[in-house]
Amino acid sequence: MTNLEYYKLMYIRKNVSLARYSTMRLGGEAKYLTNIKDKSDIPHVLDWANERKLPVIMIGGGSNLIWSDKGFDGLVIVNKIIGYKVEKEDHEHSYVTIGSGEDWDKAVAKTVANKLHGIEALSLIPGTTGATPVQNVGAYGQEIADTLISVEAYDSHSKKFVVIPADQCGFGYRTSRFKTTDKGRFYITALCFRLYHKNPEPPFYPSLQTYIDTMNIKKFTPRIIREIVIAVRSSKLPDPKTVANNGSFFANPIISNTKFNALHKKYPHIPHWKLKDGKIKLSAAWLLEHAGFKNFHDVKTGMATWHKQPLVLVNEKAESTSDLLHFRNRIIKEVHTKFGVELEQEPELVEASQY
Repeated sequence: MTNLEYYKLMYIRKNVSLARYSTMRLGGEAKYLTNIKDKSDIPHVLDWANERKLPVIMIGGGSNLIWSDKGFDGLVIVNKIIGYKVEKEDHEHSYVTIGSGEDWDKAVAKTVANKLHGIEALSLIPGTTGATPVQNVGAYGQEIADTLISVEAYDSHSKKFVVIPADQCGFGYRTSRFKTTDKGRFYITALCFRLYHKNPEPPFYPSLQTYIDTMNIKKFTPRIIREIVIAVRSSKLPDPKTVANNGSFFANPIISNTKFNALHKKYPHIPHWKLKDGKIKLSAAWLLEHAGFKNFHDVKTGMATWHKQPLVLVNEKAESTSDLLHFRNRIIKEVHTKFGVELEQEPELVEASQY
């Protein structure tokens, strides 16, 4: 076979376009790519890559990835490990294990169908379950760290499957040890959540509360909150299946109280939230809008900001990742010039051989 290698009952393809493995639909080719449906295949395929001295990355749905135009000069593992199981229950909780290759929103839907509370506000977030702890995904007042009990993963250092308690995951705002100190070390295979039998209670996240008040909703269940989240998200964000995007492209910046006070004097209406450590979180969307990037279409790069949410960068006619990065850099520069605030992108840019 010229474009396939067969190894221990797994097909490893050669020279595969990565554009279809990112919801931004840009990027070069992977030297090799394979799908994994069973966690037991991970050590075998890693051995195959190590024998050839190849870098390796495991991905899910590609909703939080940007591929270099040079592609990836190694092996891309596409995670297809599924599974959903209620491990045990007590009077207040159910403990649910979800395979890392499960579609995240479908997994949330299953918990809601079982009347479980804890991750319903994370509805409609694209991607796979295994990607959620890497970023400590959060939305509308909930985040993965709130209900996660443990992460099951293959440790490429010890060459063993391990279970990592949530309090050892190094969670912070949109970060974890899987994104920082141990990036590339662990291949996540399953997550265990502790979810609640009780119903969610107010007060809710401001945008949800506004919808609740407008619709005069008085009863709250996980299903109702999921439906509200889906309605609110759908009204603001494009579906990556039909519009090429990576969701929110920039994280809300966190600045010192001193820096905020100076900024607040100049912009008294700037949205902000005080954090427990005394620092201030700003609205990245507000910064982009007031820097002139609301419903902005860049003819030169073929990129744009979504007309309902400037945080979402949309690939309208971009031909390369270079186009996207030029547009990104322009936004970062102009926001910094106007506000003195440095934006950080949320999707990971994967270089040709960084792993």
